[in-house]
Amino acid sequence: MTKAADIMHPGAQWIPENETVLRAAQLMRDLEVGALPVSDSNERLCGIVTDRDIVIDCIADNCDPSQTPVSRLTKGTPRWIPADADVRDVLREMEQHKIRRLPVIDKNKRLVGMISEADLAHHLSDDLLGEFVEKVYAQ
Repeated sequence: MTKAADIMHPGAQWIPENETVLRAAQLMRDLEVGALPVSDSNERLCGIVTDRDIVIDCIADNCDPSQTPVSRLTKGTPRWIPADADVRDVLREMEQHKIRRLPVIDKNKRLVGMISEADLAHHLSDDLLGEFVEKVYAQ
């Protein structure tokens, strides 16, 4: 049985909620990623910030990225999946919430990786991938 840990991109990195949007953009550039999990002071997941969030909710709103905390860009309840979850649970979580990136958490509630659409494309059958795309992108 394929687990979340088998398909995730390991080594994901947090950004603290009080860090600036500018720092988030720099980390995304340096890590070559389009999203970063956001942590609270206890290193617990409190959101995700994406490159799109930075453009739409900061730059387009004329906010100063060097002064704006990433916590201003996080919305809703953060979703995550345990590292030992079955891949079907991963798909169900992403499909139900129409999300494209999913943090993977270990038994100690620490971030161990991220699952993106690209990870799914590399590890799923064409049929499962097709079902995922249809459900996530359906209007």
